[in-house]
Amino acid sequence: MKLRRMTAEELPAVLDWAAEEGWNPGLDDAAAFYATDPGGFFVAEIAGRIVAAISVVNHTGALAFLGLYLCRPDWRGQGIGHALWTHALAHAGARTVGLDGVEAQQGNYRKSGFEPAGRTVRYAGVLPGRAHPGIGPVLRDDLGTLIAMEAGATGFEKRAFLSAWATDTETRRTLVCRAAGEIAGFATIRACREGWKIGPLVAGDGAVAAALIETCGRVAHGAPAMIDVPEPSRWLAGHCAGLGLAPVFGTARMYRRRAPQPGPVIAAVATLELG
Repeated sequence: MKLRRMTAEELPAVLDWAAEEGWNPGLDDAAAFYATDPGGFFVAEIAGRIVAAISVVNHTGALAFLGLYLCRPDWRGQGIGHALWTHALAHAGARTVGLDGVEAQQGNYRKSGFEPAGRTVRYAGVLPGRAHPGIGPVLRDDLGTLIAMEAGATGFEKRAFLSAWATDTETRRTLVCRAAGEIAGFATIRACREGWKIGPLVAGDGAVAAALIETCGRVAHGAPAMIDVPEPSRWLAGHCAGLGLAPVFGTARMYRRRAPQPGPVIAAVATLELG
């Protein structure tokens, strides 16, 4: 067995594995994921065949995030995934490491030093769509403000990730709400294998969050949309329920070492794979 770094060309195939597991990745996730930390993606290879994968991306000098932990079904139960897990975690060094994991696996994650820090609940359904005059496309000069706003919401910065994520592509758009010449909130919506996902969403108040969600609804054109809501964002959870979105999936947000402290704003998770 060979444990090594994943190449950029291999990542789309790993995202196909994630789709087979029901994770529903975005159509254009690979480039932005890999740009976050090209050294933070790993695979296990046996006889020239990739059989397992994981990412541990270093967002800052203090925090990393673990995701894309996958092992092909016919290679499970042989210790391959655990070996790759241990190998990849070394990339984080002394950083705090976060993850959004299947709740039933919390016991296994705790064996590696991870402790629960709340739940993330996915709400899904068809969103109302309406235009709002204060909401428009992201501009290049906006990126620094968006990165700082999202860091204030989550407690840690994702500069490389959001610089790529908030750059529009054919299947991913970032919408910015402006009020009195200032950015009051933003949201990214992307097309996925099934429907659309919104994340991150950051807003200082409910009116801004509601307007961003309705504008995202116009982008989705009546197709199902999903929002991953962390436990502290109780207003957003209630608003999603009020819109008729149903809770369909939950994860446990866990950290190894000191957990960051989210700020007092309305926020949705950017992506469960990279935090």
